[in-house]
Amino acid sequence: MLATLAICTLRPTGPISLGHVMSVRRNNHFIPEASLLGPIKKHVLVRECRRRVPLALLNPEMDAGNVSMSDLASQICNQIASIFAKPTSPYPPALDLILTELTTVASRKGRVFLYGVGREGLMLKALCMRLFHLGLSAHFVFDMTTPPISSNDLFVASAGPGGFSTVDALCSVARSQGARVLLLTAQPKSGSSVKHASVVAYLPAQTMADDAANSGEGEGGEIGRALLPMGSVYEGAMFVLFEMVIFKLGEVLRENPEDVRARHTNLE
Repeated sequence: MLATLAICTLRPTGPISLGHVMSVRRNNHFIPEASLLGPIKKHVLVRECRRRVPLALLNPEMDAGNVSMSDLASQICNQIASIFAKPTSPYPPALDLILTELTTVASRKGRVFLYGVGREGLMLKALCMRLFHLGLSAHFVFDMTTPPISSNDLFVASAGPGGFSTVDALCSVARSQGARVLLLTAQPKSGSSVKHASVVAYLPAQTMADDAANSGEGEGGEIGRALLPMGSVYEGAMFVLFEMVIFKLGEVLRENPEDVRARHTNLE
């Protein structure tokens, strides 16, 4: 299958060079100008998608089978990075919110409990590990050594599409025990988990709640193929966000690299 490009409002007349194009959309997702090599023959201005054409018509080197590993990696990283440039108002920036909640619970020597399903759960397990390395009492729900949650603790959960039955139930239990609940989601207004949250960290990324709408169908019935399918954008943004959180939290807690490293397991 040929890679496709969403061609949008056509102006001006005459060819335009790559330098004039800030970004284009590949299957409804922005890709950096550096990934389109050579002059662009069509007249492209990104607004709203009108039709799709094969990328190879613009540049034969951009056929899906010819994209270099470096270019593909750049496209993926740029798509994830673009999430953090989107406005989140009226919700505070996710980094500031999570950092505040973790700093507060650490100052009162409370524990941090984390939970998510599927790939979201894997991202939260990675965060849980790093929180432990920073000296916090961090536990992933359903691990055999998970202690009881109390009013001194923080529960961090994720429901990218808005809600999962297990996330809803666990958030409810945490609140009933007096714990503070921090929910990460891409659907802060419509999700079923939001009602159980004390605070909401909004990540404006694609999830399985809206991936079908973002893929769409082009002219001739061609189905757009997203660079990052289903919830991959949200999950990738979680990983990057958590790395920023750990970096900032380490500064706040004044943890030096030697102390962090000393907490890493030696049973490997």
